[in-house]
Amino acid sequence: MAIQILLVEDDEHICHTVKAFLSDAGYKVDACLDGDEAHTKFYENPYQLVILDIMLPGLSGHELLQEFRKINNTPILMMTALSDDENQIKAFDSEADDYVTKPFKIQLLLKRVEALLRRSGALAKEVRYGKLTLLPEDFKVTYNGEEIVLTLKEFEILMLLLQNRGRTLSHEIILSRVWGYDFDGDGSTVHTHIKNLRAKLPENIIKTVRGVGYRLEEES
Repeated sequence: MAIQILLVEDDEHICHTVKAFLSDAGYKVDACLDGDEAHTKFYENPYQLVILDIMLPGLSGHELLQEFRKINNTPILMMTALSDDENQIKAFDSEADDYVTKPFKIQLLLKRVEALLRRSGALAKEVRYGKLTLLPEDFKVTYNGEEIVLTLKEFEILMLLLQNRGRTLSHEIILSRVWGYDFDGDGSTVHTHIKNLRAKLPENIIKTVRGVGYRLEEES
């Protein structure tokens, strides 16, 4: 599964340099030079990581961080020249996952990216939840060692719920993250796929939050 990263940086030289190194490392990178474009792209694509500058034209990095956190738990790495404690504390209070200040060594940035992706499960060879095991590279699922055959969309929904375990995802969020922002569908599309997914899983781990969406509980 290709790992998609959203890079938001208004300095064109830094943006192009970081994008080139991330691309060489095997990641698919969308780069934005302003906050408004980044806000639109985030709704259009299922990113596994966001690298976010603070001082941006349009929406600021802090504003984007708050907006992104309303949607899901995608790892967010703040990348900025603002090294003062106040901005770092503000970023972490808004649930940023990491913070790197400019200037930085590109190798350090890559290591921080790898660490965040490993922590989220995006780089894992397998992702476990109880007796379930997901193999992202092969789009395969097993339960207690036995393979469960899922469609691509069913796999992506299950993976999305696992990556956001403990958080309720609305029909709209699932639609935008799995089908894309411009998909001409509604909540019934998600409901049908969830129903089919539940029928294939040996235990009902997907909880319905009435009037909102679906969630997987944190493992105890």
